[in-house]
Amino acid sequence: MSLQIQKALVWFRRDLRDFDHAALYHALKQAANVYCVFVFDRHILDTLPNKADRRVEFIWESVRELKLALQQQGGDLLVAYDFAEQFIPQLAHTLQVDAVYSNCDYEPAAIARDAAVAAHLKAKKIAFHQYKDQVIFEQDEVLSQAGKPYGVFTPYRNAHIKKLNDFYVKPYPVDAYLHHYAVASDEIAQQYVLRELAQMGFTRTNLQSMKLPTGMSGGKALLEDFLERISYYEEARNFPAVKGPSYLSVHLRFGTVSIRYLARVAWQKGSAGATTWLNELIWRDFYFQILYHRPDLAEGKAYKAEYEALHFPNNPAHYLAWCEGKTGYPLVDAAMRQLNQTGYMHNRLRMVAGSFLVKDLLVDWRWGERYFAQHLIDFDFSANNGGWQWAASTGCDAQPYFRIFNPVSQSEKFDPQGKFIRKYVPEIAMCSDKEIHAPWTISSFRQQLIALEIGRDYPYPIVDHAVQRALALDLYKSAKI
Repeated sequence: MSLQIQKALVWFRRDLRDFDHAALYHALKQAANVYCVFVFDRHILDTLPNKADRRVEFIWESVRELKLALQQQGGDLLVAYDFAEQFIPQLAHTLQVDAVYSNCDYEPAAIARDAAVAAHLKAKKIAFHQYKDQVIFEQDEVLSQAGKPYGVFTPYRNAHIKKLNDFYVKPYPVDAYLHHYAVASDEIAQQYVLRELAQMGFTRTNLQSMKLPTGMSGGKALLEDFLERISYYEEARNFPAVKGPSYLSVHLRFGTVSIRYLARVAWQKGSAGATTWLNELIWRDFYFQILYHRPDLAEGKAYKAEYEALHFPNNPAHYLAWCEGKTGYPLVDAAMRQLNQTGYMHNRLRMVAGSFLVKDLLVDWRWGERYFAQHLIDFDFSANNGGWQWAASTGCDAQPYFRIFNPVSQSEKFDPQGKFIRKYVPEIAMCSDKEIHAPWTISSFRQQLIALEIGRDYPYPIVDHAVQRALALDLYKSAKI
């Protein structure tokens, strides 16, 4: 087979693996010499307020593993700390490559960045090739019969599954072309080494204490563990004290696992648990295509225009109590403390905490969206925005505005023994299984017996759910008039 080009550069972004990788496969297949690069993009890193950001550490560890893997295969990974928009064209010119390869990114800011990179490369007569890799179906691949994007999940899912076949989940056989890896000169390689986190202004976090495995090996280990219990996923996924989820969300976010492989496994297993998990993967695609067709969502717009008129009171003290896990509602507080301590929050609790902020505390959903964006290690704009607009009833296929989670009944249903609450709200661990969901109802005599004083050791509820529910209904009704 005659190769199409002499030199190529693969730009890794949110696809930190050396297998089943669309851009890497096409570059290795088409070019005689393939260089690889990852950029810690200062456009992103310089804006992060927390210099102990778990995401940066996760990326660093995953990049380190990817670099070692590529070296073992005869290649290497150049690693830069720079502004990607200018750096990638400069490096491509320095290496004298014929083309740059990358996988598509669907967020508006990333689309704009890639368009600028493409223009710079074109000026240097260097091609720019992009491929679908982080989703099963992208952009306009799943449309209604009228040729329009879906705004409701169920018909989207049905069309998605109908279209799904072996072609869309088959792996890219990268291993067949490893002999095309190239290594940059010593001068260039020494210039773009993996610098320590501290050299980029970041400090290490608690990833090791969290026992969150990073990189390709971490993703593989978590997947193997999950596949042993996937048949129970449908029942177990809603209970935060139970090992129910796959815990692969951060690996999907940074591409240390292959979405095609995950979808293929779930699709082929076909059990109730596997089918439910496949639905979750399809939700991810759904939110990606929503954002692609509605880039204004990245500017803080509500999906449903009529809800732009919502006037939230936005009590700062209530918002701060929510952020700190001190609302007086144990399940909500446990959820927020889990997020603050680990960077992760159980999916059921994301819905509970979101509903509570918007419909109990009457705080604008965008405030919560921003807080999650800063703290979630698996933060993905499309899913985060979709989840918050779902909770706030402003989004596509959202719960109706009059459906408002009761934080106590949610607690009783999904953490019946209070195991999760006790882990993150230890000051009320001495409460009985029944008491722990609403500790403010415990009599003063009983509080003395268990050495707990509500209002001192743990706050009274900062709002009354029944009262706030009525206020929320009025707020939404006024916006629809």
